[in-house]
Amino acid sequence: MSLSGHTAFITGAGQGIGKACALAFASRGANLILVDKNQESLTNVASEVSIAGGTATQFSLDLTDLEELKITGERDWQKIPIDILVNNAGFDRPGTTAKIDRKGLDEVFSIHVTVPLMLIQLFLPYMQAAGWGRIINISSIYGLIGGKGEVAYSSAKAGVIGLTKSVAKECGEDGVTVNAVLPGLIRTPTIERFMAEKYKQQIIADTALGRIGEPEEIARVVTFLASEDASFITGITLPVSGGWGVL
Repeated sequence: MSLSGHTAFITGAGQGIGKACALAFASRGANLILVDKNQESLTNVASEVSIAGGTATQFSLDLTDLEELKITGERDWQKIPIDILVNNAGFDRPGTTAKIDRKGLDEVFSIHVTVPLMLIQLFLPYMQAAGWGRIINISSIYGLIGGKGEVAYSSAKAGVIGLTKSVAKECGEDGVTVNAVLPGLIRTPTIERFMAEKYKQQIIADTALGRIGEPEEIARVVTFLASEDASFITGITLPVSGGWGVL
C-alpha cells in the first residue's frame, strides 16, 4: 500500500490516533502536513517521522479559530498539492441532554463538523482537478449508538457520518473517495488520562474482542482507505471497535 508521491494532511497529529496515522503514512512513503494545537507534541511527532525517514511539515494551530484557519489555509496550504485529507482532530464536552450548554455544543460541532467541512472545501478542488483524492473522516461508534452523557459528542460524530456520505456522492465521478472510520475505545492519552477505569471496563465488557484498541489499529485502516487498494470504496462508515456497538 505505497503512498509515495502523495501528500497527506492530518489534523490532531500530536498524539493518539493522529500521531499513529502520521507514522503509518510516513512508513508508506507519503509526504506529511501535520497540524495540532500543541506545538511541543507536534514537534515530537515530526521528529519521529524524520527519524523514520519521512518528511513532515508542521503547523501549530487552534483549528477552532475559524478565521485563523481560513487565513492559514488560503495563505499556506492551498499552495501544497494535498491529495489525502485525514480529519482527525477532536475533543469532547461531556454532558447529559439536560446539562449540556450551547457553548459546549457549539465547540464540539465546530471541531468535528465545521472544521472538516472547511478543510474539505479548501482541498477538494485540487483533488478534483487532479482526478484523484482521498478524504478520511474520523467519526466514532458513538455517532451510531449514542452515549449517555455524550449528547454533544455523539451528535457531532453522527454529523461527521452525514458529511462523509454527502461529500462522497458529490465528488465520486472526479476520482475522489470519502470515507469515515468509527473507532471504539482506543488507548489514546485522553482516554488514559480522563476516563474512569470503571467506564473503560464497561465498554470492554461490551466489546467482542474483550480489550481496548490501539491507535495503530485505527491508523492501519486509515492508510488502507487512502491507498489504491481501496480504490472502489467510498461513502462508507467503517467501525473499528473490536465489536463494540455493532453486534
